[in-house]
Amino acid sequence: MSTKEIKTACNRDCPDACGMIAAVEDGRVVELKGDPDHPVTRGFLCYRTNRFLKRQYHPDRLTAPLIREGDSFRIASWDEVLDRIASTMLTVRDESGPAAILHYRSGGSLGLMKHVTDTFFERFGPTAVKGGDICSGAGEAAQETDFGLSDSNDLSDLLNSRTIVLWGKNPYVSNVHLLPVLKEAKERGARIVSIDPVRHKGADLADLVLQPRTGGDLALALGVAYRLFNNVGIDPAAGEYCDHLPEYQRLVHSRTLPEWAAMADVPVNGLEAFAEMYADGPSAIQIGWGMQRRRNGSTIVRAVDALAAVSGNIGVPGGGASFYFQRRAAFDTSFQKGKAAAPRLIPEHSLGRSILSAEPQVRMVWVTCGNPVATLPDSHATGEALRTRDLTVVVDSFLTDTARCADIVLPVTTMLEDDDLIGAYGHHWLAEVTPVADAPGEVKTDYGIVQALAPRVGLNGEFQEPVRAWKERMLSKDTLDALPAGAVRNPAAPRVLFHDRKFPTASGKVNLLHDPDLAIPEPPPDFPLQLMALSTRKAQCAQWEGEEPQGPIVATVHPDSAARFAEGDVAVVESEIGTLGVRLKFDDRQRPGLVLVDKCGWLSSGRSANAITPAWETDAGGGAAYYETPVRIRPA
Repeated sequence: MSTKEIKTACNRDCPDACGMIAAVEDGRVVELKGDPDHPVTRGFLCYRTNRFLKRQYHPDRLTAPLIREGDSFRIASWDEVLDRIASTMLTVRDESGPAAILHYRSGGSLGLMKHVTDTFFERFGPTAVKGGDICSGAGEAAQETDFGLSDSNDLSDLLNSRTIVLWGKNPYVSNVHLLPVLKEAKERGARIVSIDPVRHKGADLADLVLQPRTGGDLALALGVAYRLFNNVGIDPAAGEYCDHLPEYQRLVHSRTLPEWAAMADVPVNGLEAFAEMYADGPSAIQIGWGMQRRRNGSTIVRAVDALAAVSGNIGVPGGGASFYFQRRAAFDTSFQKGKAAAPRLIPEHSLGRSILSAEPQVRMVWVTCGNPVATLPDSHATGEALRTRDLTVVVDSFLTDTARCADIVLPVTTMLEDDDLIGAYGHHWLAEVTPVADAPGEVKTDYGIVQALAPRVGLNGEFQEPVRAWKERMLSKDTLDALPAGAVRNPAAPRVLFHDRKFPTASGKVNLLHDPDLAIPEPPPDFPLQLMALSTRKAQCAQWEGEEPQGPIVATVHPDSAARFAEGDVAVVESEIGTLGVRLKFDDRQRPGLVLVDKCGWLSSGRSANAITPAWETDAGGGAAYYETPVRIRPA
């Protein structure tokens, strides 16, 4: 039996967008490994993707359409389900208008062909779409306000840094291909600072570790700026490329250094040590996605941006404040207008309650590339909203929490069967997703589903074009033709962002934070602890390798936060909207007051932290304030 090796790429929601080599025997993928020629992947894959074949060939994989009958599903033909979907779409549009249909697409696959599904619903309606972005909305909004866009220096530019700050970032879990760059930078003499309320493995890389209170990052950034202003650490030219510098300086000096340290709940000497290391630049800040998931999350990122700007670390090699890489920047998606065309936006952070209260009513929902019951706040409301529409269609490979709420479930390809293009939000390299295995049973791609549905609702033409035609529409021919040989760097991406100190803001300058609300919300006395549902190396959001774990979810706490309990006890974590059964694990390295669990556990397994997470919105960008949920622990 011969083995073929085929290059492809990972399209799941991860910054790395890894290049992969699939070993295929007789049509079956028998091994996945990292592409050694990919400049970021470097021949290794994360724990999750190394085990993806368990998911690919899992016996519970959906291989035919399902249609609800009572409390269960039966297998149906494509003709039956597509006819029913088309009939409902046409009826709802005629009776209530296209705004009564919601197309919800999340980030379960980041392939560019998923935009074609968006285009289908835009051409049909346009229909309603989600508003905001629960993943990165607050941080992107912050950087767009400050700099005019959210992008980064080249990933390899970290090798020019003297100091690298991992601010709320654990690369071992959420960005593993950053690790070789960090380790090489350390070998070249760079120092690493880890700032995070949670003690995690990323701290093992660091020369300095600070664990501020949750939400204390705002005060910490302003405290470091205070130290720089008073110790000649500010770029003398900052006023030439920064707006509101005098106002920002007054903000920084509105507290003393000890007061900023107390607000952040870090030692004064720790804050001073951080400031001294940061001042000895060039210094780069790697901004994690967690700290912007608070009600003042955008303000927090803006404070970090301002620190980077006034210290002279924007627009220079080895500097930067990296929150995001523009993963779609190389692609032309002008064939669709997106949110600008939508008749209404349904807020993603409160999707369930927003659907339930919408006027006029949302009558039909189409869900693809996501499992919102598991991943969005207030899981029970999201489930109720989906169960109570005229028709809910879910496109997925498994019977997820969300699929269980559907009227029709459509089986879709995995990344090993897809034909797509991918950009990354952790570097500037582009790749092609190549089908390396045949889809089982009656499984279709997202685009294949649209192709089959389009004629039934009066849309033909462009939705009958081959995938290659869409790829040629989105990417230059030269770049597209080069991708089969391996990843190609986005030719338009600068090595050093803002190297000319000109910014696409209204004034052409950095828009410095200058009038923020400095209050840090305190948990109410009845709910004195704070829930934090963290990424885990065993799951890609709600996509668990193999089976999702069973039994009570593990809740890690400082022993002082559960003084009435013993390690291993089964207990209940309770918020104002619900309860979660847990098994307690003690860790005295964690801050007292935190309750740490894995994120995106399934509601059907009783492991969903989002079942007790209120649907609170961030201060900008339509993000979800996941990390501000007050809870208490009580006996089971």
